[in-house]
Amino acid sequence: MTNWTNLLEVEELARGKMPHMAYDYYAGGAEDEITLRENRAAFGRIALRPRMLVDVSAVDTGVTLLSQRVAAPIIVAPTAMHRLGHPEGETATARGAGEAGALMAVSTMSTCTLEEVAAAASGPLWFQLYVYKDREMTRALVERARAAGYLALCLTVDAPHLGRRERDTRNRFALPPEVQLANFSGQQMRMMPQEVSGSALTTYVTNMVDPALTWKDLAWLRSLSDMPLLVKGILTAEDARLCLEHGVNGIVVSNHGGRQLDSTIASIEALPEVVEAAEGRAEVYLDGGVRRGTDVLKALALGARGVLIGRPILWGLALAGAEGVERVLTMLRHELAEAMALAGRSSLASLDRSLLRLPGQ
Repeated sequence: MTNWTNLLEVEELARGKMPHMAYDYYAGGAEDEITLRENRAAFGRIALRPRMLVDVSAVDTGVTLLSQRVAAPIIVAPTAMHRLGHPEGETATARGAGEAGALMAVSTMSTCTLEEVAAAASGPLWFQLYVYKDREMTRALVERARAAGYLALCLTVDAPHLGRRERDTRNRFALPPEVQLANFSGQQMRMMPQEVSGSALTTYVTNMVDPALTWKDLAWLRSLSDMPLLVKGILTAEDARLCLEHGVNGIVVSNHGGRQLDSTIASIEALPEVVEAAEGRAEVYLDGGVRRGTDVLKALALGARGVLIGRPILWGLALAGAEGVERVLTMLRHELAEAMALAGRSSLASLDRSLLRLPGQ
């Protein structure tokens, strides 16, 4: 396996191995990519206040996420089209996540069926859902996920339209013929348009995904399954409170990795107000910009139950398949444990805001 010492190096190694269009699809953000950069930069503005002479001979990173015990509060984020990075796609990602003792969220737009991913997995799975204009197709996806053993639904709400991803427009992004959206039947649903002037994904989402989705539809979605429901894409206290009003079990603070509306607040900067608004009535997760164990530590100290990791998983997958995914997750877990020990905190329960100095303090 190609050697790397941290997750920041993995991207450059993967970039040298992947086709240019596939790399840009994974790496790129919307418009000027301000939010993409801010998701990383915002972590650097938060300082740690470590305590000394604490017994850290045993550091425990284990945690329960929506009643499921895992090795660390680090989740494989739902990202689309893994076969652009590796021929085995999401099945390899699932194997790597299982080897690392991690939970994986599987995208609606995966290039292996949700059943194939479940068969390959040895760890817990959530199913990420886009609501399509064809509501019966959406219902079928939920029913299949429940039957395949997925433990929760994760509804993405920040993509009623696709953000202006200009790298994809310049590259005329389209799926190669051998890669299809495996969870659907029929050529129109499985394959993106081949003859478009810009991004075929933009055309696909415009044609298929329902932009009329509103809060009232959450009751319909909850009626389809007894699985816990998370809402992904929340950045404000106002929307966090609406999540609670509609019986949501988990809130994922996310700006879609900087791929939707550019110039939004960084995810880590949005986290405190969402945690405060949630009042402990729903588990809150952080998605966006996590590359170091200290990033995980900061998110947990601000009240996140766990963090979601997107791009580094894809880079590890592109470099070494399941083994690369496992290594990314294990490296981040080890960095978290080391950061906890050096900060004088031996358990996740001991992490709180006293560990941090926030900007302006």
